[in-house]
Amino acid sequence: MDYRDLFSDDTKSQIRRIPLIERGLAGVFVVLLAGFAFLQLVESPRYLDLAERNRVRLIPLVAPRGRILDREGRLIVDNRSAYSVALMRENAKNLNLSIDVIAEGLGLDRASVLDRITKFKHTPSFQPIIIKEDAGSADVAFVEAHRLEYPELEVILLPRRNYPRNGMAAHLLGYVGDVTPEMLGSKEYANLQAGDVVGKSGVEFTYNDFLTGKDGFKRVIVNSRGREMGKLEQVDPVPGKQLKLTVDLDLQRVAEESMADRSGAVVVLNPQTGEVLAMLSHPAYDPNEFAGRMGAAEWQAIQNDPNRPLLNRAIQARFSPGSVFKIIMATAGMEAGTLTPATSYHCAGSIVLYGNMFHCHGGHGHGTVGLHQAIVNSCNIFFYNVGKTLGIDRISYYAHKLGLGDKTGIDLPNEDPGLIPSPEWKRKVRYQPWYLGETISVSIGQGAVGVTPLQLVRSLGGIAIGGIFRQPHLVDWQQNEGFTTPNTNLADEKFDLRPATVDVITRGMWGVVNEGGTGTRARLPDVEVCGKTGTVQVVGSGAKVKQTAGSEFGNHGWFVAFAPREHPEIAVGVIVEHGGYGGDISAPIVHEILKTYFDKKHIKPSHGAPVQLTAMPNELAVRRQGARNIEN
Repeated sequence: MDYRDLFSDDTKSQIRRIPLIERGLAGVFVVLLAGFAFLQLVESPRYLDLAERNRVRLIPLVAPRGRILDREGRLIVDNRSAYSVALMRENAKNLNLSIDVIAEGLGLDRASVLDRITKFKHTPSFQPIIIKEDAGSADVAFVEAHRLEYPELEVILLPRRNYPRNGMAAHLLGYVGDVTPEMLGSKEYANLQAGDVVGKSGVEFTYNDFLTGKDGFKRVIVNSRGREMGKLEQVDPVPGKQLKLTVDLDLQRVAEESMADRSGAVVVLNPQTGEVLAMLSHPAYDPNEFAGRMGAAEWQAIQNDPNRPLLNRAIQARFSPGSVFKIIMATAGMEAGTLTPATSYHCAGSIVLYGNMFHCHGGHGHGTVGLHQAIVNSCNIFFYNVGKTLGIDRISYYAHKLGLGDKTGIDLPNEDPGLIPSPEWKRKVRYQPWYLGETISVSIGQGAVGVTPLQLVRSLGGIAIGGIFRQPHLVDWQQNEGFTTPNTNLADEKFDLRPATVDVITRGMWGVVNEGGTGTRARLPDVEVCGKTGTVQVVGSGAKVKQTAGSEFGNHGWFVAFAPREHPEIAVGVIVEHGGYGGDISAPIVHEILKTYFDKKHIKPSHGAPVQLTAMPNELAVRRQGARNIEN
């Protein structure tokens, strides 16, 4: 008898299931054992890494850029500390789900945050992405309060550029901005990573490598809430090198003051060395707005501004030189032998040349004038005849040799070469022949002639020292330790001028200022100031529009000067757009700059005094006394 017969049918059914259950339990045990082995032997490194990431966090320590100083060691551009919120992608749980809350909590637009992340999605995940600069106390509080929910957020301290306010020297200094994905893909920026700051314009761009430091980092232990509990290691950042400019802060200040809110440009050079002592372009922008991340709308607004504040008028804008070009004509005529100090022409107020009527300024005649008086009184008729005798080929040749129509080589980006027209140029560009009447317009700096303020100042300064045209530069490499940029080899140009030519030109320009000429408002006692005015029509004289100073169609006013007459050590050029006559609007600005320069020569400078970055001084009386440090 089978013992199972003693059990009921239900009990018998349950007994038959026991082997199945035993085999099932054995299978589960085998699966668990296999999974445990997989985790311990195969996945162990990965989970150890994840655990380490939860315990250890890498925080970047960004190196500050080098400070920028003036020629006397006074501070112009510095750095300030600012908190920024970074996205640590390695710590992100589910970024797609958290992005809305993060954007709202930080007061950001969701689309802009996503765009920021998308731009750098191909960069290594361990590199943080800065999603908000200049974070306020509320932003920091949000991050601290949500560390558990959003471990991908980190508040880090970043140095930010601090520029002079009101756009002072903006185009000269330039601005910085975040490196773009396109930059990261180039050899030039191979050592950079997402979130790094680079120079985008001005000396910030040209000397970016010199100003850029070396970032550090620290590895810290954090708890489950992301709070720092200890430090494992730290590599301190190395700040960028300090850059000393050739710029004189006092001259820059007075140039800014004197230009006020007018549009135009000022260039101040030492013609003996090529050092840029001051340079400005108006209207300007505020580089501090670029120091943080500028939104697309703000960037578009600046780019589309009809006043073109991003344009550096000192080196990128072409202007007709007007009557200042007469100095080029006089120099060319003297050197070519077609003009002597004894040459004279009769000015009746107008003249017919090649079938066209050409006028002298003001419509009145100067009578019979020689070269000296033609320069002093800026007689158009005299220089029409000089141009007719020279011809366009020789005008073009000498203008180029005297520094016009070509880049000067200044250490700033995107310099414009200007334009000195010639028959070859017109055939190539306009597909037209050269007409003799065009030569007459070129003779007084009109027509197709286009120069930058820097070119014109360098040209006249070079003529005054005998035909040596120094390469303009904002940085003297000998004054900057560790300097390794291409600017260590300056390319000066030389076109020897006869002493008689230089004497005639400088005496004529001295007469412009000191003999009742068109530039008397630039005169200084005890200093031989030499200069030349220029007034450029924006529209033809017959146009039925308002051409008064300050109007949209008002004339541009030039004044270019140097001092002293022999061995000049400073050359200044000013153009005021739509400002009217150069002798009225630009000569007084040159006067203020020259006065400040020569006043300073009798005052012992105070080296190292910092410039106040919040405003520009406005006490002319203090400046005229040669004060070295004006507190704003």
